[in-house]
Amino acid sequence: MPNFSSQRFSIAPMLDWTDRHCRYFHRQLTGDTLLYTEMVTTGAIIHGKGDYLAYCEAEHPVALQLGGSDPAALAQCAKLAEQRGYDEVNLNVGCPSDRVQNGRFGACLMAEANLVADAVKAMRDVVSIPVTVKTRIGIDALDSYEFLTDFIGTVAGRGECETFIIHARKAWLSGLSPKENREIPPLDYPRVYQLKRDFPHLIIALNGGVKTLEEALTHLQYLDGVMMGREAYQNPGILAQVDQALFGRQRPAANPVDVVRAMYPYIEAELAKGTYLGHVTRHMLGLFQGIPGARQWRRHLSENAHKPGADVRVLEAALALVADKIPQEA
Repeated sequence: MPNFSSQRFSIAPMLDWTDRHCRYFHRQLTGDTLLYTEMVTTGAIIHGKGDYLAYCEAEHPVALQLGGSDPAALAQCAKLAEQRGYDEVNLNVGCPSDRVQNGRFGACLMAEANLVADAVKAMRDVVSIPVTVKTRIGIDALDSYEFLTDFIGTVAGRGECETFIIHARKAWLSGLSPKENREIPPLDYPRVYQLKRDFPHLIIALNGGVKTLEEALTHLQYLDGVMMGREAYQNPGILAQVDQALFGRQRPAANPVDVVRAMYPYIEAELAKGTYLGHVTRHMLGLFQGIPGARQWRRHLSENAHKPGADVRVLEAALALVADKIPQEA
């Protein structure tokens, strides 16, 4: 039986955003949230020169999102992911960018349900960790509810996929940029709710436009999970409430100043490897959103984190601009 709780709350895979530094930072705020890598193509993993599967043990639970359409290559990468200790492999069937379409993966695969099913089945045959699919509610003119249910039915049946994360907005594969595809056309939450009613045995999680934990709780009345994207990145402080509000943990929310200082050993280890401070701190800019001094915090980091020799002293100086303004109950 699938584990319905594992998808209860997650942070969306976001290209150029949810890298390993970002995920380590998010993990300081929430212990229960499922974290996702950026989408990694099968070609990069199999033929690339770098280690595209690198992550830190502290990130668990963490899922690898794959981009690709060749079942054999996807199976090879899924097996590598399991060997490296990832908790889940997710297939991207939602990204609408031209670059992704040219590689024959992402949202364009919604039009090829049998291929997606074969890809998922190929991965499931070689791993024991969950293999999940992140998709849209439709693409271009293929946006009827019947089209969506046919796609889900095929991938769940032939592909034996048990978990779907549904971005509740269809994708336009031509004429709109990826940014516009995040805002046009409107979201259709009821369609995702209906999908869960029609496929009660599947894990159905929702993605798209979720900005508050109150909204997440509303969606969880109808669905098995909620995936938060840009809001979790731009306002990461919201994540400090997740374990308590969504998972029923009794531990107090992490204080943002403590979170920053908890990053110091990780940052110092990364600096010793040659990582620039700004590559880590860029993910931390929004931590104090809504607190007096947040702008000065962001400005100090933005102006100083990329300077030669920048280290945790830059963070300490930035904290001095905001730390005394945090309410005691934070």
